[in-house]
Amino acid sequence: MRGVRLTQNLVLEAPLQVPDGTGGFTAGWQVLGTLWAELTPRSGREVMGEAGPVARGRYRITVRGAPVGASSRPVPGQRFRLGGRVFDILSVNERDLAARYLACEAQEEVAS
Repeated sequence: MRGVRLTQNLVLEAPLQVPDGTGGFTAGWQVLGTLWAELTPRSGREVMGEAGPVARGRYRITVRGAPVGASSRPVPGQRFRLGGRVFDILSVNERDLAARYLACEAQEEVAS
């Protein structure tokens, strides 16, 4: 395994339901913290979205390891944000046997 270069400062966010004042809820996001990460592009393709073509890119995002249940450990359904870019987390696995790093498979969608 080559050395890991954690050069991107990503914001980790979790989904949050916020009361809308009329008995319902609206979807929102809660910031859990920031993590230094290595962002590696994997593949990309164009798909049809609701409003037209969408470019969908896959990334491997590597972060420092954290114990299961820790708020700093990403889980599927959460997302990373880098400025205006959003990366939806699809899966999380230990990258090495010592669990020093986690490999997150993530997806970014951009309107074409």
